[in-house]
Amino acid sequence: MLGVSRRVLTGLVDAGFVTPARGPRNELRFSFQDVVLLRTAYQLQSANIPSRKILRSLTRLRASLPQELPLTGIRITAVGNTIAVRLGPDQWDADSGQLLLDFEVAPLKGDVAFLDSSPRSAREAHIQAEEWFELGEELTATDRQGAERAYRKGLQLLPVAHYGAYTNLGVLLCEDGRCEEALTVFDRALEYFPEDCQLHFNRAVALEELNRGDDALDGYKRCLKLAPEYADAHYNLARLNELRGDKQGALRHYNAYRRLQEH
Repeated sequence: MLGVSRRVLTGLVDAGFVTPARGPRNELRFSFQDVVLLRTAYQLQSANIPSRKILRSLTRLRASLPQELPLTGIRITAVGNTIAVRLGPDQWDADSGQLLLDFEVAPLKGDVAFLDSSPRSAREAHIQAEEWFELGEELTATDRQGAERAYRKGLQLLPVAHYGAYTNLGVLLCEDGRCEEALTVFDRALEYFPEDCQLHFNRAVALEELNRGDDALDGYKRCLKLAPEYADAHYNLARLNELRGDKQGALRHYNAYRRLQEH
């Protein structure tokens, strides 16, 4: 799924970078943290760093770090053909241990580590939040718990601006039957994006799942006030009106839905 070759995967396991458990059929089962580290290896490969060099450099790095320092407390990047490691203000070559100065290095080929360390600036917080968001998107289809953790981490780093993390997390929770939690997420998102029709629609869906039909009705109306051509809101509003016995209101919104579908 992550595009990591079997050779690199086996090498990372042997070096102790990832520590998978065994499932009931003796299959390897990786944790969320393992996935983060494997994605680091994948992006190093994508930067055209040879597999042998990735394994050699990361193994040496692992041996040189203090035991109590987690690997995710550092940043690993591909700089030219070099695997560079940054810990605090220091940056060095993971293979040779040689100190790297910023004016000596080639342009970055990609920032490939996702850190648990606190960002030092708003820009760094934004970058890390986007990385966690992208990881959440990748994990949604195969590891929904991991995806939830990734979205929440992104929101922890950047609670104000990350619209996508709020939306995806709320939808994920609602799809998993946790609509009360989803409602909390959508309510928080609407504090920052009060005029967003999609958030009002998703919130109304959560309310409907919670059997709060009147509130859901108001939510769909709010969505249509912001976006009159939102077809799905017309359909859901028509269906709720029909359930309430409002045949005229149901017909009006069904007709609007059909007209929008034709176009």
